[in-house]
Amino acid sequence: MLEAQLIALGIEGKWLEPLKETFEKYDINTTKRQAAFIGQCMHESGGFKLLTENLNYSARALMATWPSRFPTEEVANQYARNPEKIANKVYGGRMGNGPEETGEGWKYRGRGIKQLTGKENYERCGSGLGVDLVGNPDLLLDPKYAALSAGWFWNKHNLNDLADKGDIETMTKRINGGLLGLDARKAAIAKAESVLG
Repeated sequence: MLEAQLIALGIEGKWLEPLKETFEKYDINTTKRQAAFIGQCMHESGGFKLLTENLNYSARALMATWPSRFPTEEVANQYARNPEKIANKVYGGRMGNGPEETGEGWKYRGRGIKQLTGKENYERCGSGLGVDLVGNPDLLLDPKYAALSAGWFWNKHNLNDLADKGDIETMTKRINGGLLGLDARKAAIAKAESVLG
């Protein structure tokens, strides 16, 4: 992979070395694997530009996204446009985070090019990378760890196998929990494959 290829994909050159390191560490070593990784990460991170989850939701969006947590407009209005409060509500008491009042939902919100979320994932990923992500969650904003954390997740969920098979739907479900943005992901992967190929 060359810097010119990244630039052709609209990705800044600063990602070249972090991606090379990630690809080497996690055997993302074919055009299909690299294209799938880049395409999925492009979707998750707004083209390798958004390394922190955007939780600035309106009341209506909160009700649509998390109907069980925001069942009424009255409840949703108490959280609307307050990203920290929203994160603590939706991620509190889940994924290894303490209850809402601990603030761990916000502390361990989505970060990196894969949007790693939850204290449990920060602990496991940090252990796998040999760094303290629980104590230093903002390390995931550094291109090196933003990329390596995505590689760790990729490896943990056997996504190389799905990339080899071209099974973008199952891959997307493992990454996102559903099929959100499937067409955009497919387009990004196809573009990456043509540029890298």
